[in-house]
Amino acid sequence: MTLEILTPDKKVFEGEVTAVTVPGTMGSFQILHDHAPIISTLEDGPVIVKTTTGNETFNIKGGVVEVLKNKIIVLAEGVA
Repeated sequence: MTLEILTPDKKVFEGEVTAVTVPGTMGSFQILHDHAPIISTLEDGPVIVKTTTGNETFNIKGGVVEVLKNKIIVLAEGVA
């Protein structure tokens, strides 16, 4: 899967991932390979990115996530 984390002023992350956990408005949820298409609003909180080399965490300030055909796009209002 590919993941992009974008803010209005920069691209924070782009690359291959094995799993992503995002802070959804109704609670955190995890996105795995072949996840159903979804668009969801996000709260302030951690985006946990799992890759083959380890984990990385980005604290976002709200936003939106879109998942379609193993491509994940997180549009964040900001990153702390």
